[in-house]
Amino acid sequence: MTDAEDRKPKSDEARSAFLPPAGTGVDGDMSTTSEFAIPEGLALHRTAGAEPETTSEFAVPQGLDVHAAPSAEQEGSAFTPPSTYSTRHAPSAFTPPTGIPVVSLTKDVPWQDRMRTMLRMPVAERPAPEAIQRGGDESGPAVPRVLDLTLRIGELLLAGGEGAEDVEAAMFAVCRSYGLDRCEPNVTFTLLAISYQPSLVDDPVTASRTVRRRGTDYTRLAAVYQLVDDLSDHEAAVSLEEAYRRLAEIRRNRHPYPGWALTGASGLLAGAASVLVGGDLIVFVAAALGAMLGDRLAWLCAGRGLPEFYQFTVAAMPPAAIGIALTLAHVDVKASAVITGGLFALLPGRALVAGVQDGLTGFYITASARLLEVMYFFVGIVAGVLLVLYFGVQLGARLNPDQALGASDDPVMMIGASMLLSLAFAVLLQQERSTVMWVTLNGGVAWVVYGAMHYVGDISPVASTAAAAGLVGLFGQLLSRYQFASALPYTTAAIGPLLPGSATYFGLLAIAQNEVDEGLVSLSAAVALAMAIAIGVNLGSEISRMFLRIGSAEKRRAAKRTRGF
Repeated sequence: MTDAEDRKPKSDEARSAFLPPAGTGVDGDMSTTSEFAIPEGLALHRTAGAEPETTSEFAVPQGLDVHAAPSAEQEGSAFTPPSTYSTRHAPSAFTPPTGIPVVSLTKDVPWQDRMRTMLRMPVAERPAPEAIQRGGDESGPAVPRVLDLTLRIGELLLAGGEGAEDVEAAMFAVCRSYGLDRCEPNVTFTLLAISYQPSLVDDPVTASRTVRRRGTDYTRLAAVYQLVDDLSDHEAAVSLEEAYRRLAEIRRNRHPYPGWALTGASGLLAGAASVLVGGDLIVFVAAALGAMLGDRLAWLCAGRGLPEFYQFTVAAMPPAAIGIALTLAHVDVKASAVITGGLFALLPGRALVAGVQDGLTGFYITASARLLEVMYFFVGIVAGVLLVLYFGVQLGARLNPDQALGASDDPVMMIGASMLLSLAFAVLLQQERSTVMWVTLNGGVAWVVYGAMHYVGDISPVASTAAAAGLVGLFGQLLSRYQFASALPYTTAAIGPLLPGSATYFGLLAIAQNEVDEGLVSLSAAVALAMAIAIGVNLGSEISRMFLRIGSAEKRRAAKRTRGF
């Protein structure tokens, strides 16, 4: 037997090991089988003339009846709605096993609280607005006009110094009053934006507006709040045209106080502040003259188009120059009190409180911008005072800071000076005459609390300032809720007696006399006092909200603890 014949039976025997027995194939023919072969006795029902199809886990199982959608065009992209979706016959939404909590908002609370509550909720959980038509056809007012009105109202509020959260609440209230519930306002330091999405499948409408000019007029601010309050009232029928007309009147209205009254209020503020740090009648007059001269110079710079930084620098020079002149003339007065009083009229307490409030409520970009603005104003004041103090020291002026440390022993005079300071500050802020009395009393209460804690109780000035500012914020918030208005007119002027004018002056004087370490310590104390004022005012406002009935257990979901992430 040859080698080929010897190998042939072996190969045939090896091949036969993989062949099934005869008659076991699917078609009766001999074929190669594997683990994917069909077992014996399993009958398959095949469609006559159909080719076998490849299946996968996405294939529809046999026996499952699926109602095919009517023939439609092929979907264009991932953003094209599915062919089985219809906005008129939408499928029912998924409901969690525990159910969706019912959110109920009481109508007897100010609109600020109701709108702030809904802004802190997710969009899907906000209660739907009541169907109220405000002077339009069945389709309602035009969405672009409503968004434009909203942005104009937000612009006046933000330019007037209102906090970012309150501006967003007002914008949301305007949109909601006209039936636009799916709105998202966004407020930064100079930019306002709002987006409205009619439904999940419709394109959103977005509008924005830039705030380029800022002005302090709390009378205009109160009028805007009254307009938003009327729009939020479902019983008051304010059409879109009527709202535009009222807004135009608010913008055209002149300031309640003339220019000469503002200059006189600036002098009274500086004179009252000089009395708080131990000045007498001569110091009062000198500080008032210096502040009024600085105010007129600042107006002159503003008319020439100079930025506010230079306006603050120029306004800080006359009080310091008058204090230096009195010292060089050897007049037996406290020249340091003259300069300190002039600084009180320039410190940007309003912007500081608004900046810290934005930071505490989560608007960090706006807060950073506001605090940066405060820093620039403060640097301008420092530059103006340091320039005058440097020349005064070179001319031989000997300024003794200890002269301004002693306060008056007459508490009645101190309380009267603090109330006069708050009244003058209210006039400078262009407040309504009806609010001037309340803010004057609030400023007097703040100084009483500060004096009792610091001078009588010997408590640190930072803690005393924070407690007094907290009381100012509490009373201001309660007064604003009683009037259904903004809290700024009741709090900003009341913190005037607490502003760190003396600590600022001592720091600048030490730096001018080449005592940099002591100067930096005093300026750090001034910053600590300013932060204590701002945090105290905000804390008092939040404490007042804790005792106000909002009407929902979910009212501050966005304020829950996040542990930093």
